[in-house]
Amino acid sequence: MNLQDHFFRYIVIGLCVCSLNAGCTESASSRSEFVLGTLCVVNLYNRGESGIYREIFTRLREIESRMSAVLGESEIQAVNSAAGIQPVKVAHDTFEVIEGALHYAELSDGAFDPTIGPLVTLWGIGRDNVRIPDSAAVQEALSRVGWRDVALNREEGTVFLGRAGMGLDLGGIAKGYAADEAVRIIKRHNLKRAIIDLGGNIYAYGEKAGKWPGKGLPWRIGIQDPLEERGQYFALLELRNKTVVTSGVYERFLEVDGKKYHHILSTTNGYPVDTGLLSVTIIADKSLDADALSTAVFALGWERGSALLNQIGNAGGIFVFTDKTVRCTPGMEEFFTLINGSYHLAR
Repeated sequence: MNLQDHFFRYIVIGLCVCSLNAGCTESASSRSEFVLGTLCVVNLYNRGESGIYREIFTRLREIESRMSAVLGESEIQAVNSAAGIQPVKVAHDTFEVIEGALHYAELSDGAFDPTIGPLVTLWGIGRDNVRIPDSAAVQEALSRVGWRDVALNREEGTVFLGRAGMGLDLGGIAKGYAADEAVRIIKRHNLKRAIIDLGGNIYAYGEKAGKWPGKGLPWRIGIQDPLEERGQYFALLELRNKTVVTSGVYERFLEVDGKKYHHILSTTNGYPVDTGLLSVTIIADKSLDADALSTAVFALGWERGSALLNQIGNAGGIFVFTDKTVRCTPGMEEFFTLINGSYHLAR
């Protein structure tokens, strides 16, 4: 969807890999479509009825149509166009996601900030207008970033950006909300197991079928090696009813004179954040939480990021440092197996 979004998360449990321009594919057990700016794959296994798939992807397209910062007719575009002018009424789900984004902006002291749109547009990393902006332009764009200047009116259902030129960008949280919505539909249909992969934003629902009835197995999910090509994993996770989201420096970037400028931008200085990390993987019960936290925690770094995770208590993290050290927050090692000997767990 955009550049505060997270990237390069792949699952190692037999999901088919489809070309982005292949359109929509469907089989007895899975369906994939290009929506939310990425290839989304849903696998409902032996309960995969076409009507349920259709309901899930209709909902994903509805979320995109309302919350995209790119689509010209979206509610987010309407809010941004009215910045400094007037409040804009939005749908309940759009309001809910913006409210959630502001919650995480407050918890992270602005490390995650849904008003980062002006900086995302300026750098253009991953878009056609990618460039290294000059410092004056960065400071000017940064002056229009500030989550505290977003006013929500719950009774009226309106959103108001307090200063002209501000811009919401929900790329760091909307896919998480969409994954949670897919899970809500799956639960309503009383399905036992499913894998949702929204461009790497993974929800492992239920458990994998075991060899014997009633003996299910955890889903096995690979964490991308941030220094290798796509599909190379440095660790495995074993999970039931959990979501996994990773943020890192290694897919969307601009390289000039041998220096890489990644897409996760600092709301403090307007440049790509540098916290000595290659990636952060968040494991949580809700994908909206994991999505926002993966950006926030990456930007905060190990000390402040792990402190935030310990404070909220409903999510954990796996931190990969530039020296290939790996650190886990309390409780995460029970899900985690290191499979690449060039990395090492800090003790």
